[in-house]
Amino acid sequence: GMGHAEAGIVLEEIGRNLTPSPFLTTAVVGVTALKHAGDETKAKYLPGIISGDTVLALALDESAKFRPSRIATRAERSGNGFKLNGKKQFVVQGGSADMLIVAARTGGSEDETAGITLFAVDRDAAGLSAESARLVDSAMAAHVELDNVEVTADAVIGEVDQGWDVLTKVIHAGQTGAAAEMIGVGSGAMDMTVNYLKERKQFGQLIGSFQALQHRAAHLYSEMEIARAAVMKAQQLLDEGDDGAPLMVSVAKAKAGQAAGLAVREGVQMHGGIGMTDEYDIGLYMKRDRSLAEFMGDANYHANLVAEMNGY
Repeated sequence: GMGHAEAGIVLEEIGRNLTPSPFLTTAVVGVTALKHAGDETKAKYLPGIISGDTVLALALDESAKFRPSRIATRAERSGNGFKLNGKKQFVVQGGSADMLIVAARTGGSEDETAGITLFAVDRDAAGLSAESARLVDSAMAAHVELDNVEVTADAVIGEVDQGWDVLTKVIHAGQTGAAAEMIGVGSGAMDMTVNYLKERKQFGQLIGSFQALQHRAAHLYSEMEIARAAVMKAQQLLDEGDDGAPLMVSVAKAKAGQAAGLAVREGVQMHGGIGMTDEYDIGLYMKRDRSLAEFMGDANYHANLVAEMNGY
C-alpha cells in the first residue's frame, strides 16, 4: 500500500546514510511489477518481500547505457510456457535476488515497444547463470545469461506482447525512486561539507567565513531544494495517476542527477586535499552518486526526453 511519496521518504534516508539496501529494486521496482502479476506469483513473492526475506531484481538492460526498448532477449512458446534466451547487463542485485523480472521479446523486432513481455524467473532456474560485477560504489550487480530457461505461462507479468505498458510503470517507479535516493545522497554530501566549512580553519579563520565558499554553499543549497521539489512533484503525479507524470519523472531524474552531481563535486573540492582521500566519507557519496546517475537513464538521457516531450 506504500505510494511513491512514502517510498521516497525511505529512499532519501537510504541515500543520506549510504545504506546498502535492495529496497529500490525490490519494494519499489519489483512490487510495481508484481501488481500486474497473477495471484499465484503474488502469493509466492509478496509475503517474503513484506518480511524482508525476498529480494527482487529487474533484468532489463542489454547494453552499457539505458535503452529500455532495445531488447533482443527472446521468449519463444514451449509447451504450456516459454523458453527464454538472451543476455542482460548490470542487473542490480542480480546475484543475490530470489527472482528476476526479465523483459523479453515475444514479438516485434529489436527497439520496438510492441512485442515485449515481462516474466518472473526464479534465480535458481535451470539455464540461468549470473556473473557478479562490482559497481563503482561497491554495490553488486550481475551479468545474466539465459540459456533455454523454461518458465510456465503463470510466470508472465501482465499480458503477452503487451509488457511495455507494465514496464513503463516499473521504469517510472525506479526512476523516481532513484531520484529520491539521489536527493538523499546530495543532501548527505552537502551536510558533511557545510559542517566541514564550520570546523576547518585556514589562515587562522574558519573557511566557512570566506565569501567565495559561502556563495558556492548557497548555490548548492538552492539547487538541492529545486531538485527535491521536482522529485516530490513526480511522486505526487505518479500517485495520482496523472497524465503529466512521465514528463515530471524525467525532469526529476535529470534535476536530481545534476544537483547530486554538483553536491558531491563541490563536497570533494571544498574539503580540499583530504576530500581526495579515504579518510573522509565524502568520496563514498561521490561513488554512490555515480552509480545512481546511470540507473535507468542519466541526466542527459532524461533532459533529452524532456525536450522531446515538449516538441523539440
